[in-house]
Amino acid sequence: MRKLFAGFCCVALCCMPAMAQKKAPMTDQQFVDFAAQTDMVEANLGQLAQTSSDSQSVKDYGQMLVTDHTKDFSDLHAAAQQASLTVADAIDATHNKQMIDPFQKLKGAAFDRKFAQEMTAGHEKAIAVYKNEADNAQNPAIKTYAQNALPVLQKHEDAAKDLAKKK
Repeated sequence: MRKLFAGFCCVALCCMPAMAQKKAPMTDQQFVDFAAQTDMVEANLGQLAQTSSDSQSVKDYGQMLVTDHTKDFSDLHAAAQQASLTVADAIDATHNKQMIDPFQKLKGAAFDRKFAQEMTAGHEKAIAVYKNEADNAQNPAIKTYAQNALPVLQKHEDAAKDLAKKK
């Protein structure tokens, strides 16, 4: 019995790191926080693309981000209000430092390369988060919002991949 118990403990201890890596699901408020930061950062970077890029395709992509994420931010507000959740109205310091600041120093081709890479990676991450929320949201308004936002995020990811191929 003692050996059986010791074996069980060893197996349990070996499995702990794998279990610890699994993240707890997002609450709807955490998702709204993520979506708000995403919309504001993307719109801000889209505006920055207008002045920092020499490429018309990057400027056009940037304008698409501004237009789509501004509309999405409005849709998020409406869904959050229905769900009695709050929406941030400014980019937080962490997102500003990690996402906006690195682009402030870049111009031309250097901006374009980093922009295309970050837009591809960022939209991949956002799509995964939105899919999870579309499947698991607690509030129906938030669930519907996430489902409706996914095709636009996919369009952005596809366009970012096209930009990356050109750069």
